[in-house]
Amino acid sequence: MAINKILRRSLSAGKRSNSTRSDVPKGHLAVYVGESEKKRFVVPISYLNEPSFQDLLCQSEEEFGFHHPMGGLTIPCTEDLFIHLTSRLSRI
Repeated sequence: MAINKILRRSLSAGKRSNSTRSDVPKGHLAVYVGESEKKRFVVPISYLNEPSFQDLLCQSEEEFGFHHPMGGLTIPCTEDLFIHLTSRLSRI
């Protein structure tokens, strides 16, 4: 599945970056969101099962391939859209 490939590559790239994994709680992952200035969000991995979040991951693959400039998974959408989506997912 392409989503697993995206995450596997993104997570291995994140290990090489200066950030530490200890600031991301178990069962969560860090993503970078924004069009020009990227903001870091930590989301539950359960979101990976949600079709709307999977759509964002597919957009990320289309825009960045497997090279994410922030060293972690970068999602190309506005911060407002991401917040709206994740707040909706947190109510599920």
